[in-house]
Amino acid sequence: MLHMYLQSYFQAYPAMWIVFAGVLGLVIGSFLNVVIHRLPVMLTRGWRRECRELLGETADAQDNSPYNLVFPGSRCPHCGHTIRAWENIPVLSYLWLRGRCSACGQRISPRYPVVELTASGLAAAVAFHFGFAVAAPAACGLTWALVALAFIDFDHQLLPDAITLPLLWAGLIVNSFHVFASLHAAVAGAVAGYLSLWLVYHGFRLVTGKDGMGHGDFKLLGALGAWLGWQSLPLIILLASVVGALTGLGLILFRGRDRAQPMPFGPFLCVAGWIGILWGGALTRYYLQLAHFTG
Repeated sequence: MLHMYLQSYFQAYPAMWIVFAGVLGLVIGSFLNVVIHRLPVMLTRGWRRECRELLGETADAQDNSPYNLVFPGSRCPHCGHTIRAWENIPVLSYLWLRGRCSACGQRISPRYPVVELTASGLAAAVAFHFGFAVAAPAACGLTWALVALAFIDFDHQLLPDAITLPLLWAGLIVNSFHVFASLHAAVAGAVAGYLSLWLVYHGFRLVTGKDGMGHGDFKLLGALGAWLGWQSLPLIILLASVVGALTGLGLILFRGRDRAQPMPFGPFLCVAGWIGILWGGALTRYYLQLAHFTG
């Protein structure tokens, strides 16, 4: 009954559906900030505990202390001030506090509102593109997972299995209902996505003796293949490569980045995957038509 009412309401007022998705994106973006900051710390602590156990050493007290996405509560990294509810309202609290801690006055990273606004803006774009349909919430879920992965990989050159593997299974489950691709295309996309970068990785390593990318990139492309089907993989790889090359060139020319310094590929796969979920089919058709015309 509620679903039917919401469906009729949002179909009558499509702008409200977009606004709703944007507001929900702000809330999810606030949670994504927690995931981006805490998940790598949680993984690092877990790895240290496992290493100490294998070596027969006593676990470090800090690594054994409770630390997850819920506990302990958010605190100022400078003074330890506990963030109160009114100080944790997405974007608005940052503006109200003028980007500074209410206790010590130290500057709060602008990363927090950037993540919240990114999650909100992309969700609104998804709602606008798909309308009030099953594809919209599914695409929003994919979008928010890609936002978290992009920022984590940018910070730590890490694509956690805790996100990439559930994302792959979620894509297969969604496409069992033929939402973005057939189940056959989704399974083939998951396999082809993983193996394509796996082969590139081992080929590069065989030629140069160096690791060209992390194993998380294989899993992320496999997950995108599960969501979009095997047909979208060439477009995703092409877009990620072009965006990555242009970004790297810009950083070298304008920011003086060392060419030898590694740059994570995950964020560019995330950008390409998000473009693919919205316009992948149209871009692929346009490319095939152009290739046929020029051929």
